[in-house]
Amino acid sequence: MVMKARRGIAALVVGAAMLTITACGSDDDSSTGTAAGTAEAETAVADQPADTGFKPINEGQLTVGMNLQFKPQMYLDDGEPAGYDVELLKELAPDLGAELNIQNLDFNGLIPGLQSNQFDMVSVGLSATPERQEVVDFTRGYVPYAQTIGVPADKASEITSADQLNQKGTVITALQGSTAETLAKETFPDATVKGFPDQNAAFLEVATGRADAVVVESYLLAQFDASNPGKLAEAETAEPLHVEYGSWAVPKGNEEFVKFLDTWLCEKQNDGTLAEIYERVFEVDEMPPMPEGC
Repeated sequence: MVMKARRGIAALVVGAAMLTITACGSDDDSSTGTAAGTAEAETAVADQPADTGFKPINEGQLTVGMNLQFKPQMYLDDGEPAGYDVELLKELAPDLGAELNIQNLDFNGLIPGLQSNQFDMVSVGLSATPERQEVVDFTRGYVPYAQTIGVPADKASEITSADQLNQKGTVITALQGSTAETLAKETFPDATVKGFPDQNAAFLEVATGRADAVVVESYLLAQFDASNPGKLAEAETAEPLHVEYGSWAVPKGNEEFVKFLDTWLCEKQNDGTLAEIYERVFEVDEMPPMPEGC
């Protein structure tokens, strides 16, 4: 989700759906969208702790905007939210004295939703770009991403440099509004970059021969390969196009809440919680290095 917030934001909200993780489920008829499932909260909610800066839009809840289509980082498992971000938020919510309330929206609606006070925060691996920092605030990184080039599997060994794809007539795909799309435009100025509102559509455009390559987080490419073996593979370049970190986004101006979240993330980074969740969920032996400064 590199998802590295990685992802850009337009103003249109499409296909909103609410998911609430509480002890008794979600039965709020005033909410918009379609209920997509509930799960019991793992920890009883205590009174809200002091000095967190947390000012919930819904009393007793941590309301988080997400886009649950990026397995294993965030996705639906039998109708229930699952993945790295979800497990991390389940750790966070009790420390804020809140129950976790996940709202699953189209990616392009997340930052506008945060600006209009639909959520307390957005967790979708956003990169803290200068443009985004003008409208929302960001925490330190909580998830690492490596942006890579996906090509038809039978051409992977032939593509050893990004320069080979930077030419007129070459078509590069990416998730619309994402950091990957921005990176593709910067890396391949002579090629045609096509953004798609759905990540799978960007993959399929390449897998079916209508495009030459896709710029995407490496773990998302691995997930596509696991479901569609032999279709796409990572180009055999010397290194990824870019490595960055996804952050949580919060409403502009609440410095105390950002400070609390940064401290909380540092604690979880130092005590091994981030690595334990990442390695288990992503099924890897070791989590990539995280930002220093804790």
